[in-house]
Amino acid sequence: MNKLRNILPRSALFATLLLGFAPGAFAERVKDLASVAGVRGNQLVGYGLVVGLDGTGDQTSQAPFTIQSIKNMLAKFGVTIPPNANPQLKNVAAVTVTADLPPFSKAGQTIDVTVSSIGNAASLRGGMLLMTPLRGVDGEVYGMAQGSMVVSGFGVKGSDGSKLSINVPSSGRIPNGATVEREVPNAFASQPWLMLNLHTPDFTTASRLAGAVNQLLGEGTAQALDAVSVKVAAPQDPNQRISYLAALEAIEVQPGDAPARVIVNSRTGTVVIGSQVRVSPAAVAHGSLSVTITERLDVSQPEGFSRGETVVTPRSSIDVKEEKGNMFLFNAGVNLDEIVRAVNQVGAAPGDLVAILEALREAGSLRAELIVI
Repeated sequence: MNKLRNILPRSALFATLLLGFAPGAFAERVKDLASVAGVRGNQLVGYGLVVGLDGTGDQTSQAPFTIQSIKNMLAKFGVTIPPNANPQLKNVAAVTVTADLPPFSKAGQTIDVTVSSIGNAASLRGGMLLMTPLRGVDGEVYGMAQGSMVVSGFGVKGSDGSKLSINVPSSGRIPNGATVEREVPNAFASQPWLMLNLHTPDFTTASRLAGAVNQLLGEGTAQALDAVSVKVAAPQDPNQRISYLAALEAIEVQPGDAPARVIVNSRTGTVVIGSQVRVSPAAVAHGSLSVTITERLDVSQPEGFSRGETVVTPRSSIDVKEEKGNMFLFNAGVNLDEIVRAVNQVGAAPGDLVAILEALREAGSLRAELIVI
């Protein structure tokens, strides 16, 4: 491979990487396993006003910041409101505007925004967002949002105080509602290497990823730094770097096996058992005891001409039933299929399965981590 790298021009080497790598069994692409450090989105947030509501806006007596925002906005247009005036508007709502700025977004591109009420507006349906600057964590403006909203929910209210709402009418979206005004600088092309970060930390996967890259490009090209990051040497030329990264993302790697783990949802009774769960030799007995208490009323009727009284007397009956206990044996190295088969044979419910797993853990026979959520 080193000779091939010396003989082939760089463009031909990239074509070889893209076409000549044979996928392995149960392998996944690097694109699906990892992300490139520094290539990420950024959160934007802004404060604005939604107008044109049908009487469902903020109750200005309880949301003074809405009145203050309206006065500030009108002052920019040369409209002065007397200091003692307090307009009672019902068609305006103060909102927060949020958006995710994708990596490498350029000025002039559009992104979606989400608009949410921060006052006591009943609904934003039918409203329009006025021009709102969107700022990043550094305080700089990276976009401007404006447009008519799309609200999936709606609400109605009766004169007697009754009301009905479906979904959430106080939040909505504006597709392509913001225009990017500033690009976010990144260090993608400034370093002589690329950093691949695994979505799921795993030492085995990181080692295999570095090994696959080294096998294809030569020893020393990639280095696994820890369970998450793999450092890969890369060309400095931007055009070559893009092609190089495309080739890296196409490499297929067999990820490491997930750790042995049993997850129990205590609210729904759902039990998830990983494929690597094993148990050491253990014998488990499963049985149940049911107690039934029945209450009934008996009527005591006196004999004729005895001048007795009819009396109602309670009677209780208790029935104890113990089902036949079942015992099954787990041999060493029992896998997931055998565990499920044994539990199903004794008719155990999910709750019983949880109890069995907890007992195995207490006995030191469960070779897995038991997590209860």
